[in-house]
Amino acid sequence: MTISNYHFHGKKAIVRVDFNVPVDENGQITDDTRIRGALPTLQKILNDGGALILMSHMGKPKGKPSPKLSLKQILPAVSRALDRPVLFAPDCAKAKEQADALKEGEVLLLENLRFYPEEEGKPVGIDKTDPAYEDAKKAMNSAQKTFAQTLASYADCYVNDAFGTAHRKHASTAVIADYFDEDSKMLGLLMEKEVQAVENVLNNIRRPFTAIMGGSKVSTKIGIITNLLNKVDNLIICGGMTYTFVKAMGGKIGTSICEDEQLSLALEILGQAKQKGVRLVLATDTIVADRFAEDANTQICPSNAIPDNWMGMDIGPDSCLLFAGYIESAQTILWNGPAGVFEMDKFARGSEAIAHSIAKATANGAYSLIGGGDSVACINKLHLADQVSYISTGGGALLEAIEGKPLPGVAAINSKL
Repeated sequence: MTISNYHFHGKKAIVRVDFNVPVDENGQITDDTRIRGALPTLQKILNDGGALILMSHMGKPKGKPSPKLSLKQILPAVSRALDRPVLFAPDCAKAKEQADALKEGEVLLLENLRFYPEEEGKPVGIDKTDPAYEDAKKAMNSAQKTFAQTLASYADCYVNDAFGTAHRKHASTAVIADYFDEDSKMLGLLMEKEVQAVENVLNNIRRPFTAIMGGSKVSTKIGIITNLLNKVDNLIICGGMTYTFVKAMGGKIGTSICEDEQLSLALEILGQAKQKGVRLVLATDTIVADRFAEDANTQICPSNAIPDNWMGMDIGPDSCLLFAGYIESAQTILWNGPAGVFEMDKFARGSEAIAHSIAKATANGAYSLIGGGDSVACINKLHLADQVSYISTGGGALLEAIEGKPLPGVAAINSKL
């Protein structure tokens, strides 16, 4: 079943949204992008004549209620976005009466799902090494199913529109789907877009395919890199990962970030790339600093000849041109992770150059998918969001999808995905 061909008239729909929005010390939302992202799905249901039950998490309360993480504080923002009053259920597990009373066009927001340990399904307060852990885990699995069944009892149909949590097998993202038949559970419009974007990049490839992978650690991206080596023509490695590769090849990296325990892995990746005919591209020059600070002294030097007591902070001008050549000639582009210490303006120029190259390639017909907080922030900062093909809302979910792992929140709706 798809949301587009489901008619919600007279139905109560329980919708998993991602309203994990940032709030300030006064409880005011500082960025409502995630709420606005859910609106097409929510408006489709309301316009059809349905009633809405919204459920989401906020932060990491670890199974305990916390006023600072209560969804009650975002109630006014949700009400404004939907242009109607929104009711609030302070107890997710005891909202049946409120749900039953909902009429056409009415909306009920449940309290933070993660106030309940059953949502994540992990035993609380017991270490994995404890002999009693396995029994506690079994008990929690049972409690998770009961919690999911309770949530399901509030509605006639289930919609998952929270791609950011699709990689989690939580009560509200995957287990709940077991309590609805095939014709009563579906992906939301945002989720459909996210799934299609991943499909376009990984399975509907137009070549050349260039992926740009940034970030500080090879160890956190190894699964993604390995999977991409089977798909891409060009793999640009940037960010802190660069220096692990450079050191592995015998270069001097000064005090740049490096995973010494991953040097052999870096060489292995280089060997795999060569074997598979993939061009693995590293920065040739680097902007280095004498300390990790915005006002540090800087210079440009070869990436494999960084002076002692200096650290790599961004790619240099020659590398910007090198990367641009691969990006601007590509037909499929994936970008995850910055080229440098993006949070400091002085070292954001490499990431900005990548963003502009992606926009230029997209204008020339390439398909571009941007994911990961810093990459998305860079695109938004430069006002290029409408000049790339798709910006993903999911961090961990996108990375696991790229790694080739099934996403429980998607598979629970459609086992083929």
